Amino acid sequence: MTTYVYGIAHADHPAPEKQVLGIGDPPRPVRIVRAGELAAVVSDCPDDLRPKRRDLLAHQHVLTETSSAGAVLPLRFGSLSADDEAVRDALGEHTEHYKTQLAELAGRVEYNVKAVHREEAVLRLVVDDEPEVRRLTESLQSAGGGSYPERVQLGELVANGVRAREVSDARTVERTLAPLAEQSAPGPEGSGWLVNLSFLLPRGETAPFTEAAHRLAETQPHLELLVNGPLPPYSFVRPAHSASDGQAGERSQEKSVG
Repeated sequence: MTTYVYGIAHADHPAPEKQVLGIGDPPRPVRIVRAGELAAVVSDCPDDLRPKRRDLLAHQHVLTETSSAGAVLPLRFGSLSADDEAVRDALGEHTEHYKTQLAELAGRVEYNVKAVHREEAVLRLVVDDEPEVRRLTESLQSAGGGSYPERVQLGELVANGVRAREVSDARTVERTLAPLAEQSAPGPEGSGWLVNLSFLLPRGETAPFTEAAHRLAETQPHLELLVNGPLPPYSFVRPAHSASDGQAGERSQEKSVG
């Protein structure tokens, strides 16, 4: 049966004192597969695995439970291996890479920050800040709506103004938060966000970052700012490539489930 891999730890990482259940319906029991200096947190994988909310939360739960006993290098949802033996082979092949990653990310957490414009608020800002937009808006209002070409011109000016604000606001978010983190990286794939960044922070030193994010939301009310964390540092795990260019942790068997 295909093996689902949640994360990688040192070989002396203890098995959970109580049974931890992972993905699947019914949930599959979690176990530890050891090889040399490393171990992997795994379970059997159902044939119909999909990124459903239940399984996404189960993946997160397993990492939270198992990392309470020591550092676990988190793999993203959908990391698969042909079987336990393939997991052992991958751990042996990439031992030094994973040991380095475990040392680098020990005691670290990830915060993901997403931002999107509040549409009405940003439109008001564009009208207030762009003299040509303001002039044409007032002209069309006094003319009872104006001509079609004038309305098209206004629409283009507003769209350009909104795009400029997107660039400016994305820079503001990054400039404000990045200096308070050890690293930043693109967040998980998603669409519709003008900002989607993940930040790496020491687990016990997150207050300055979260406070700065809160202040940013207060001072930029046209931005809807979503801060999610602390999370396992998924975005900062570098893949290890095998001789056949396969993905880390799952040899060449890893696939993205989506």
